Amino acid sequence: MATSRVLGYLESRKNIAGGVCGLLGLVLTFTGAAGAYWPVVVAGLYGAGALVAPPERPEPPAFPDPSAQLDAVREDFGKLGAYLADVDLPPAPRARLTELLAALLEAGLGGRAARPGPRDVHVLSRAVRQDVPEAVDTFVRTRWWTRLSPGTEPPDRHLERQLTLLREEAERLASALHDTEARWQESHTRYLEDRSQ
Repeated sequence: MATSRVLGYLESRKNIAGGVCGLLGLVLTFTGAAGAYWPVVVAGLYGAGALVAPPERPEPPAFPDPSAQLDAVREDFGKLGAYLADVDLPPAPRARLTELLAALLEAGLGGRAARPGPRDVHVLSRAVRQDVPEAVDTFVRTRWWTRLSPGTEPPDRHLERQLTLLREEAERLASALHDTEARWQESHTRYLEDRSQ
């Protein structure tokens, strides 16, 4: 522990700045400008250099960028697909939602301009990891209870509405990403037109 602190100080900005100023003190000593008080001059210049040097700052933590987070969401989408294959679910709602989510995940949420932002990844992550599994699980459990008490509202309507809302959210995301990509394309066209003039 103490050894690492000593090594840390030896590599610090303060020690390097102090060492440079201390070398300046030695140059003054060899030129005769420091006189008999050369140890005080060298130590003083070292201390001054160490005091004026900027403090060490810790490196910011390296969090994964949204693209790396999107890879994890893709893996979870594979798990969700396996779960949906095992569940007795009407095929139409399943297909409508999973097709759009799959398209967004496979396309990497757009191209060069439409790189996934944290909000985009959050929307997809929440849909894949929470909203769709919860909607399907609730449907399956409610359907079981509905069989025991006929005449109640069928859970299919709620599932249909939930999946419609989730699909609308995914479509809004796709539309926003498309708009970003279209603006980038227009901007690039203007750049090329301006460059050719």
